[in-house]
Amino acid sequence: MRLNIIDIKKVPGGTMRDSLVNGVAFKKTFSHAGFEQQPKKFSNPKILLLNIELELKSEKENAEIRLSDPSQYQSIVDA
Repeated sequence: MRLNIIDIKKVPGGTMRDSLVNGVAFKKTFSHAGFEQQPKKFSNPKILLLNIELELKSEKENAEIRLSDPSQYQSIVDA
């Protein structure tokens, strides 16, 4: 077994019996329209491992704006 591909995640809560997860654990719940009808178990799934966030960030949060006049600030916030 290649130990360099194992990652340990600390998640508060639970007991010692809950500590071992035989598979993959996701901290966030999956919630979207129609989620209740989706299968909860998959046979022979194809798995993709990513080292990036899958959560989309809005452009407003990631944008950088430079103002030359402090009076422009409120118009940017209101936009």
